[in-house]
Amino acid sequence: MSLYQKTFLVTGGAGSFGQKFTEIVLKEYDPKSIRIYDSDELRSVEMDQRLQDSRLRVFMGDVRDKDRLGRAMNGVDIVVHAAALKHVPICEYNPIEAVRTNVDGTVNVIDAAIANNVEKAITLSTDKAVHPVNLYGATKMVAEKLFVQGNSYVGPQKRTRLSCTRYGNVVASNGSVIPLFLEQRKYGEIRMTDERMTRFWITLEQGARFVLKSLERMQGGEIFIPKIPSMKLVDLAEAVAPGVPRRIIGIRPGEKIHEVLLTEHEANHAKEFEDSFVIEPEFPFWKENGGGNEGEKMKEGFRYVSDANDWCLSPEELKRTLKEML
Repeated sequence: MSLYQKTFLVTGGAGSFGQKFTEIVLKEYDPKSIRIYDSDELRSVEMDQRLQDSRLRVFMGDVRDKDRLGRAMNGVDIVVHAAALKHVPICEYNPIEAVRTNVDGTVNVIDAAIANNVEKAITLSTDKAVHPVNLYGATKMVAEKLFVQGNSYVGPQKRTRLSCTRYGNVVASNGSVIPLFLEQRKYGEIRMTDERMTRFWITLEQGARFVLKSLERMQGGEIFIPKIPSMKLVDLAEAVAPGVPRRIIGIRPGEKIHEVLLTEHEANHAKEFEDSFVIEPEFPFWKENGGGNEGEKMKEGFRYVSDANDWCLSPEELKRTLKEML
């Protein structure tokens, strides 16, 4: 399916991902319009003023508001669901709010997409959804399952297809560790939770383009995972603040030492491609709709884990990447 000349809607569209995604779509896909659906008035206004494009529409609204979502999706072809409460400590401390936004909000997005006969809807997930140990990861795991199985709710008169993307930490996005380290550097001390920690690494540009590529490929029900590098947190700290003393403060509630993007169970029904993995659904709708990807079957027992990733960025590579970005 071509994404050109389509009407897009991005929930949480005024956030870091939404802004980069919108820039790319406006420049390269000639959309009829792209609707930014967000509850943050200031960031939405600043985004509109910065881009100054007549195809950009700002829709104020919250994913918890099903009626508003339904109105906003009227006439939309493509939905990208990026809205979420995503900071682990905040979700741990505000569990009901996290569920209402990340779970109930996702149900509302699915219902509105199907009701409006949206062509394709895709949600953004995270490595924290795999073997979740915190509430944020648990809500994103549920959101993934809602999007995958949501395809079975689409009746024969509807065309909507629903899929997921799942990837690791987005470099220098709002609330990520790099801005935190940069701020701490000013005060002469970097505070780290654990020196053993590793994380997957992806830039905003790469994440946005991966979502676009997944939209083009999706048949409905897949979880798309990019092949991306890992990094050691100690190497990142040294790249951001060379020579600055570090203090270990201990792992925060709900935090992992390493992250997983693909489990051995999921590998049993996944395919490998040159640049990605695709987890295929285990539900009847997949076969009934003729679903299937041409990639290679995964080896039994394969796991895609940040500390065992063949592609790990060296301190020098991290420094070069940060120099280009900051």
